[in-house]
Amino acid sequence: MNIKSLKFQNFRNYQSAQISFSEGVNSLVGKNAQGKTNLIEAIYFACIGKSFRTNKEKELIRWGDDFSQITLCASNDIRQKEIKVSLFRGSKKSVKMDGLVIKRIGDVLGEVPIVFFSPDELRLVKESPEERRKFMNIDISQTNKKYFYLLSRYEKILDNRNKLLKSTPNKDIVLQTIDIWNKALAAAGVKIARERAEFVQRIAPFADMANKYISNGETLRVEYNGVNVENEEQYISKLEKSFEKDFKLGYTTFGVHRDDIDIYLNDVEVKNFGSQGQQRTAALALKLAELEIIKQATGEYPVLILDDVFSELDSGRRVRLLKFTSRCQTFITTTDEDFCEGKIIKINDGKLENKR
Repeated sequence: MNIKSLKFQNFRNYQSAQISFSEGVNSLVGKNAQGKTNLIEAIYFACIGKSFRTNKEKELIRWGDDFSQITLCASNDIRQKEIKVSLFRGSKKSVKMDGLVIKRIGDVLGEVPIVFFSPDELRLVKESPEERRKFMNIDISQTNKKYFYLLSRYEKILDNRNKLLKSTPNKDIVLQTIDIWNKALAAAGVKIARERAEFVQRIAPFADMANKYISNGETLRVEYNGVNVENEEQYISKLEKSFEKDFKLGYTTFGVHRDDIDIYLNDVEVKNFGSQGQQRTAALALKLAELEIIKQATGEYPVLILDDVFSELDSGRRVRLLKFTSRCQTFITTTDEDFCEGKIIKINDGKLENKR
């Protein structure tokens, strides 16, 4: 599935814009703060249903305006897809796909699969397990909508269990009903753990291959560090064993909401001992491995977005990265026209100009 065109109004610093894209590389070039990242944010928002920069969707509406709208058109050899998102300051957003109103954002996920990488994605390697869980969740959800809704269910059950733990200082009252939430949490948690373990097992060899290619030889090892149970009974047993601690703290300390991914470079943990260049390459390799995982699941490569990545790479890595990404439609933002490939779109103060 390739993105053919994007039309948006009152989005960030754009009053109105419409642009068509190449099926190969699309280079978005301009000085800082002109709207390059805003444009790819619009693409990401239409495909994923959320921004990679903010959880406050009203921030996406152009200052001084009351609404914003994005229309993204994509197609492959057998079908076309139109996603239209409308944002309003005074009411909830509206999402339409092929003219039909979409009430659940999970129904949009995976219709136009994308992989996004920017220097901020270094968080995937360096920061808390939450970043790595988010990585797993977005990727799995794009090829498995049941997982997305299963995850939503788990989070609601977890919230209810935590509320119960904090509801009263009387332990006996909590014990009367907590079994209900333990069983529900285990039923969802075991399935999530299996999906994540399988995902990491699939992505690991591709991440190693991508890292070796970009770094010119370094070995990357990726392992799932999460819930280690075989069935719901074992999951429930773990919850029961942690009850005293949970009751004291007022929240659930065991479960897939604490999952992580361990990342090693040449058998050394990248998070604590890798250089910044090695950490950046490892994070990029994980993202590039997503291309192959989604290709396996859907039969075609997703769209790849690289936001200001070239400025962080040496010339050798830039060349190897461009060769690696030649298999899919790619969007690259850069301030340096010397880094541009394919179709070049000049961006200046929220205005677009095709240069070639």
